[in-house]
Amino acid sequence: MTKEEALKTYYGYDVFRGGQEAVIDALLSGRDALAIMPTGAGKSVCYQIPALLLSGITLVVSPLVSLMRDQVTQLVQMGIPAAFLNSSLTFRQYLLALDRARAGRYKIIYVAPERLETEGFQAFVREADISLVAVDEAHCISQWGQDFRPAYLQIREFIDSLPRRPIVAAFTATATERVRADIQQMLGLQNPATVVTGFDRKNLYFGCEEMGDKAKAAWVRDYVIAHSGESGIVYCSTRKTVDALAAELAEVLGPSDIRVGRYHAGMGNDARRQSQRAFIDDDIQVMVATNAFGMGIDKPNVRYVIHNNVPESIEAYYQEAGRAGRDGDPASCHLLWNGNDFRMRRFLIDRGDAADEALDDEQRAWALQNRYRLLSQMEGYCNTTGCLREYMLRYFGDEAAAEHAAAAAGGTA
Repeated sequence: MTKEEALKTYYGYDVFRGGQEAVIDALLSGRDALAIMPTGAGKSVCYQIPALLLSGITLVVSPLVSLMRDQVTQLVQMGIPAAFLNSSLTFRQYLLALDRARAGRYKIIYVAPERLETEGFQAFVREADISLVAVDEAHCISQWGQDFRPAYLQIREFIDSLPRRPIVAAFTATATERVRADIQQMLGLQNPATVVTGFDRKNLYFGCEEMGDKAKAAWVRDYVIAHSGESGIVYCSTRKTVDALAAELAEVLGPSDIRVGRYHAGMGNDARRQSQRAFIDDDIQVMVATNAFGMGIDKPNVRYVIHNNVPESIEAYYQEAGRAGRDGDPASCHLLWNGNDFRMRRFLIDRGDAADEALDDEQRAWALQNRYRLLSQMEGYCNTTGCLREYMLRYFGDEAAAEHAAAAAGGTA
């Protein structure tokens, strides 16, 4: 089977999207790859098609439990044998999945980075034929990025420990030039084919407005009503804000046909899954959520993403806002902010998170400093009087697209 036949047979497409073929060709030729492709560009196809055509097993390292489950479900429905290994499995389910993997039942195995060093998994990979290791959300390995995860530091050591070095591919939607260099070094990519498809999502409108908290709620309400036939996401910085805004919208919109859902880590697993499924199936039109929602969710018809509070970084904002308009049709991204948002962000930075527990004092101090640097860039975005699109593109080093955006916008975006 050729790559074109695989694309047609399993995905139903006749031609590859921008950047996909270059990455696939590199991997099939045995070369490492680093791909920076925006949300909705089809990164998963770039490693799934090589996985089908290479002789052995492809391991996909991902930090996202919901993404693994959704991807594996889709692959199995397409007739591609796949499995995932993460904390959502019981110990018995995990052992069963490993037994099936040893028996050669799977072509693609999604695995959480924390599982790479476990004894059972190590025993499996020492005997298995691993052709490709694909690292998703690869920016998580860089302390310069917005979502550093210490578990990602194990990946290179894991690759080096394999009896035969596989092809290694790294994928991310958000990486500055500094983060790209860090990914290459930290993963030990060897002469990788680097594919950057550009950061300019031309179908997205970006807007940014400063207003008080009460004005925000009224703005969101009015926008949702004005776009009643459309699907949208409203991001909030805390669970408390999610609950309050979702309840207020549900009360105001009660008599209408606009249904509102909510999603955050404080909800039970079943409640989150039900809410997510209802949104994907269009049973819910508006999802009010923290940034725990959205990673890996394939819903192409999201027409707007509203940030009710400031995100922690330009990278986070680009990734979250980029969940709008994945079908290529026009969509809108709005950021509502005020000084309280930045005070809350600084509080959250000072409080730290679970990932900080794996760091020593020096690393923790450095991580704190970096988060403040990232937040400062976000503050610059909110206060710029120039083109918002240009600001974002320059941040990611996409100078040519930034120049074009500035010329086209005439000072607005």
